[in-house]
Amino acid sequence: MPIFPKPKFPFVFDVATEVANLRQWKAHRQVPAKEQDRILVATWNIANFGAQQREDRHNRLIAEMLSWFDIAAIQEVRENFSNLEDVVRHMGSTYRMLFSDPAGNNERMAFVYDSAKLTLLEEIGEIAFPAAQLKSIKLPGVKQPFEGFDRTPYLAAFQGGHTSFVFVNAHLFYGSEKPADVQRRSLETFAVAKWAQARRKSKFSFARELFAMGDFNMPKNAKGDPVFDALTKLGLELPAHSSEIGSNLESDKHYDQIAYFPAESKNLLDGATGIFDYDAAIFPALWNNGQGKKNFDAYLRYYISDHRLMWIRLKPE
Repeated sequence: MPIFPKPKFPFVFDVATEVANLRQWKAHRQVPAKEQDRILVATWNIANFGAQQREDRHNRLIAEMLSWFDIAAIQEVRENFSNLEDVVRHMGSTYRMLFSDPAGNNERMAFVYDSAKLTLLEEIGEIAFPAAQLKSIKLPGVKQPFEGFDRTPYLAAFQGGHTSFVFVNAHLFYGSEKPADVQRRSLETFAVAKWAQARRKSKFSFARELFAMGDFNMPKNAKGDPVFDALTKLGLELPAHSSEIGSNLESDKHYDQIAYFPAESKNLLDGATGIFDYDAAIFPALWNNGQGKKNFDAYLRYYISDHRLMWIRLKPE
């Protein structure tokens, strides 16, 4: 994602007031409170995190939202991860972070998790295919070959309760809406599904509970969308949303998703997943001061994100 233009207009806000607004909207959107025997999982693309010049007051709002969850997969963390460090510091002493090396667009994938709730296990790495297997990543009607990921999905294993999980953090290629770029995106998506299927079948898989999440750049969460079809082709499913809104600020795209294999993991789902549209709660003064949606959206895109976060609640055994 190219860096968004920095807003040229001033805007002053009180952090405590905006935190209260977020918490009130959290209750309205029925984002569950933390519980000892449940795991709250989130995924959030935080636009150009580390490249756009966020201030501490913005990081504190981001930290507030992330602190509602036991683990969050974060995309678009740039090579400069200082903003991420600041956010984790605001979240509390039990939160930890881990992240990948930068790849396409100089982006890292990151996990932020509560070490009092989840134990980091031995498997940490990236989805990888030997060169000889690249040709097996193919889709009907797609002639171009799969040549690997632009930003390699990052994975880590955790234990919650007596259950071990592998979480996959993905930010797949976007490019443009041109057919060639959509096909490349679909191939990357199918590669995630292909890898997940191989892990599902292998008797040497580290954990049976596997969740692939992140920014799949999926326009529509529906059959017939090429990215959706590629992701679900081999059995991955997407849970029903309790809030059927888009994951982008315009609310017309379903870029961000959490996918799982129902035979192994459906019994862990404890209620629906949802999108938290923080943009409906914060900065009402900016919206109402006559500057309107254009400046409001520009401010959010730069200082918070152009994506909303998605969450899901799990009940470990």
